[in-house]
Amino acid sequence: MASMIFTDCSSSSTTATRFLPLSRHRVQDGLLHSRRSTPLRFAVTSPSLLRTIAATSRTYASPSVLTGLSMGWRCPVLLVSVKGVIGCLGRGMTKEYVLHLIVDALFSAMAADTSAKIIDGKSVAKKIRDEITAEISRMKDAIGVVPGLAVILVGDRKDSATYVRNKKKACVSVGINSYEVRLPEDSSDQEVLEYISGFNDDPAVHGILVQLPLPSNSVKYAMTSSRIKLWKDLNPNPIGIMKTTVLIVSVFLCQHMNEQNILNAVCIEKDVDGFHPLNIGRLAMRGRDPLFVPCTPKGCIELLHRYGVDIKGKKAVVIGRSNIVGMPAALLLQREDATISIVHSRTKNPEEITRQADIIISAVGKPNMVRGNWIKPGAVVIDVGINPVEDAKSARGYRLVGDVCYEEACKIASAITPVPGGVGPMTIAMLLSNTLSSAKRLHNFK
Repeated sequence: MASMIFTDCSSSSTTATRFLPLSRHRVQDGLLHSRRSTPLRFAVTSPSLLRTIAATSRTYASPSVLTGLSMGWRCPVLLVSVKGVIGCLGRGMTKEYVLHLIVDALFSAMAADTSAKIIDGKSVAKKIRDEITAEISRMKDAIGVVPGLAVILVGDRKDSATYVRNKKKACVSVGINSYEVRLPEDSSDQEVLEYISGFNDDPAVHGILVQLPLPSNSVKYAMTSSRIKLWKDLNPNPIGIMKTTVLIVSVFLCQHMNEQNILNAVCIEKDVDGFHPLNIGRLAMRGRDPLFVPCTPKGCIELLHRYGVDIKGKKAVVIGRSNIVGMPAALLLQREDATISIVHSRTKNPEEITRQADIIISAVGKPNMVRGNWIKPGAVVIDVGINPVEDAKSARGYRLVGDVCYEEACKIASAITPVPGGVGPMTIAMLLSNTLSSAKRLHNFK
């Protein structure tokens, strides 16, 4: 007949007592089955849970929490002490009833421990902004310098305009001077480069940010097509139409915005976005330090540090390989002595690779792509994604979700960032931090 092992956690002895025949409860494939329909799997619990007391109104002995057998599922295992079980049996309780009490306590503990710790980026960002405000005040009082940030926005994308507006508000809140340039979608590279050159030479500007993405070819093609149609309406002459079409298409080809050239034009000492190739190159090299680190990846690492997550020697998976988040995040984790894997659109079996990670940073832009079965029990999840999905219950008609299915992940991970309120506020906080660092460096202020 099957039996169960109980260990007295109050004793230093490692001797285990085997008793309680499982006539109505059975152990099958590592799972404890009772008259409840849900199977229970034993696992290793966290040290803090070892002191948890689970009790019911009918329990005569106080169950103690012990570490169970690791079977790949994260939940506490409640085992009563030998003395407690004997005490229950001595009061006339049947073995089956005692086992029911154990199962009830186990379910109670599981229900209390199904949520991961929330990594609150909003509160951390506020602390950082308060620190920046104090440092800017100290700098202004000491040398009379106020950091300045210039933002260039090309086009009228609503999301980009919102980001720029939020950055401007953040600058005002900490005491940074904000300079803003808005250019139409059909602006040429040269127009943008002229503004960048002016800010490069302006001593009042310590950081320059070109809001991405820049207008794409498709946008310019649509604008060119509308111009041709307008000229057709105004000039029905076939030869005139042909000349106009050639002229406008030529202008369109010349005006296609070269993002790389524009970003490279930003002075490296003012590249607070951290996208200059020299900054990225220094980030990738051992023994070299970049002047600036890209804001979103920097914010991810800062969250891990502020929540006491140990990175050294851990397995980390970065989902996504963009120049803005994925690649620099992997480089930063490598600098922290983590072992890195990058999952991208051509990766085979991404869920298997991700499931090995102690730390996950997802920046792929696909709502709820990372499911609960992708995550190793106890992993830390940093969700960079911010994706709108339809929601009839919302006044806006949509809600924002991350790359990670939060409802599933929070039951398995040990800590996770919410969306919104996780990485987003940290990105702006890191931009302000980089701008302050630039001003201090340019004025040699310690």
